[in-house]
Amino acid sequence: MKSFKESLANAKNILILTGSGISAESGIPTFRGAGGFWRTYLAQSLATPHAFKSNPSLVWEFYEFRRNGAAKVQPNKAHEAIANFELRLTREGKNVTVVTQNIDGLHQRAGTKNIIELHGSLYKTRCTKCEDIEINHTIPICPALDGKCSPDPDAMTSDIPIEELPKCKKNSCDGLLRPHITWFGESLDADVLDKAEQAVETCDACLIIGTSSMVYPAAMFAPRVAERGIPVAEFNIEETDATRKFQYHFQGPCTATVPEALA
Repeated sequence: MKSFKESLANAKNILILTGSGISAESGIPTFRGAGGFWRTYLAQSLATPHAFKSNPSLVWEFYEFRRNGAAKVQPNKAHEAIANFELRLTREGKNVTVVTQNIDGLHQRAGTKNIIELHGSLYKTRCTKCEDIEINHTIPICPALDGKCSPDPDAMTSDIPIEELPKCKKNSCDGLLRPHITWFGESLDADVLDKAEQAVETCDACLIIGTSSMVYPAAMFAPRVAERGIPVAEFNIEETDATRKFQYHFQGPCTATVPEALA
């Protein structure tokens, strides 16, 4: 830890990559492994364009559950440590960029400013008709979804009519809204990916926090940094397939290791 903190002190352009593990310590489900079901559905099977086209009501119920859950939890000590670190280094004329795979908004709520959300946000919508993107923190997002997001396996989908699901209000468009999230089978937003790539290529220190390093292209970001000889520190509850590629590995809860590293 002392060696890494010395490397960090000399860095001027720090990249912080975060995944579901950091938010899991706030109580956000990761939907991976044995806990990967919502009702009787494999959660990942609902995060697809095909699922939304087939049953937009069911998909919106799932995402209303996620929006509601994320809104009820609080940023943890790791989120707060990152936000405080960014504030301190910004005052020193240095740059901190957080590139996150998470969609829960906890980094923003902790106070972090320079964030690249690779996969979108639970609190943004995109119109399927006019493509307008809006921020929306209203819960429920529409009256028809009120009380309809139970994760109970015995709960039945409500089959809410499309006209009662979230609709676009821009210029009387009235198109069906979808979560502004990159689903399985979709490409990352090109502008977002370009910004992330720039952060990867220009950093002189890197922290990778709470990610399994299995989801691409994000899984390749930290290894690419390490290949340039830049110090990379992995913070995770366990080792990953990428651990051997990094100079540092700090095992344990992010809420303990990250605040120590960034203090």
